[in-house]
Amino acid sequence: MRLASTHATVQRIWTVHLRPQTGGPALACPRCTPGPVLPAASARSAALTHLARHARADDLPGHLRTCQCRTRGCHWHPRHRGCAGPVLLALTCDRNGRAWRLADACAACAAAMSHTAVVPPTLLAADRTQPVTCTPRSARNMPPFGPAEQRRVREMLTYLAAALPRFSSPAARLLALQCALRADRHGQVCLPHGFLRGMRLHGRAELWLELEHAGWLHRPRRSGSPVQAQLLDAAVLHQTPGRTARIRAAQWALHPTPLAASPSLPSALRLTALTLAAHSTAAAGGGEPDALTRQCGQPAQQLEDLLDQLVRASLVSSWHHHHDSDEIRWELPAHSPPGEDTAWSEGFSRQPGSSP
Repeated sequence: MRLASTHATVQRIWTVHLRPQTGGPALACPRCTPGPVLPAASARSAALTHLARHARADDLPGHLRTCQCRTRGCHWHPRHRGCAGPVLLALTCDRNGRAWRLADACAACAAAMSHTAVVPPTLLAADRTQPVTCTPRSARNMPPFGPAEQRRVREMLTYLAAALPRFSSPAARLLALQCALRADRHGQVCLPHGFLRGMRLHGRAELWLELEHAGWLHRPRRSGSPVQAQLLDAAVLHQTPGRTARIRAAQWALHPTPLAASPSLPSALRLTALTLAAHSTAAAGGGEPDALTRQCGQPAQQLEDLLDQLVRASLVSSWHHHHDSDEIRWELPAHSPPGEDTAWSEGFSRQPGSSP
């Protein structure tokens, strides 16, 4: 533990407010001059872009960063667990999405904050990828998937939990994940129709409109193949590592061992299975309820129902909510069910009221 330092303490806290104005919200930052009125659809993206620019401009080596929550008496979260873990960038928004804060916080404080997601360092690092075409390089002769792909998907799910509106549908979140991981260095993404058919998202124009309405991407109004879109989220535009590694993570997300759910299952169930897979080892996994509900885009009660469905589908052996540690733990089957159950898939697809 560092007890003293010859360096001056740097306050790494940035805040922006979206203040209602005639004609649209205006972005207000204590460090900057008042901004112009923004279109309502792009205000959220503009707020995240502004915070990301401050974080890059005020970059510090890891050993000089400190938990800003602790310096303020840990008033940013309702319960105090004691500071522990590495210092991370925590993105917090209020319930209305009008006030945003990006700050350094230790892992323990970041986990205890409400409406907060950790921003992976890969989203703020300078992008060194090379220009690419819409067709990614073949994955043939690539090494098997491993922890690196799982970690990148987990980081992106964590970021999208804060970057997308809380009401974003599971199908839109699955689409946004693939777009974010497959985009080139200019934020352009091309998804072939066959790829979308494989995800059971082909012809779902409402999903693209949902992400456009959130100010997260823009899709040119033209038909053709592949489907093209321009990402508007500045944090996603500056990802590392290179696109080849990110595409491998996107491929893993389509069949996330050891919880590869059939594409014919409802999107809510597939997103939950993917989230659990991103937080699992070969035999078990766990996570805090708040983090899991944000990443799955579901309220707590609905998440429990989805976990029960995964148990019935034999994708999860069992799960428990440990109230003493406030953690959900689950166990996975000893081996994946062979040729996974078309019957299970069709059964879930026919369930009345299933989320698409």
